Amino acid sequence: MTASPYMGTDTIAPLLRTARAVGAGVIVLVRTSNPGAADFEDLELASGGTVWEEVARRVDALGEPGPESGLSDVGAVVGATAPQHVARLRAIMPSTPFLLPGVGAQGGRVEDLAPAFAPGPAGGLITASRSIVRAHEADGASADPAAAARAEAERLRAVAWGLA
Repeated sequence: MTASPYMGTDTIAPLLRTARAVGAGVIVLVRTSNPGAADFEDLELASGGTVWEEVARRVDALGEPGPESGLSDVGAVVGATAPQHVARLRAIMPSTPFLLPGVGAQGGRVEDLAPAFAPGPAGGLITASRSIVRAHEADGASADPAAAARAEAERLRAVAWGLA
């Protein structure tokens, strides 16, 4: 489940309790990929830093490490369209899994996201829905959609994990 932090941690707590009861987690919006994210998330706080940095600190505090992976059970949406923030977010949330939307159609590039994978390949989950679903369009109308989608997903994985 993806949750918005803007109603407070008290609204996330019941979601997290329920998720933990079944061995799952919650993903919280921290620095999103949409163009308007900067309208609020990049605002400077009187105490210093930005709104997204404060949300990141709270997300980090909410999480508990998994017994096998050591990754937090609270994840964070970290937009691939603002890669200049990824290293700072990883520093604030060292064991938080990042859901990284915005690759492909929104302009984010896998090549710019290396800091997200600092704890290992499971540290980042890239979403590239449109670029995968529409991969056959890049090869022309005669391309097999399933094969093109698989090839694009494998290409993105190889780039993300430093295999390409």
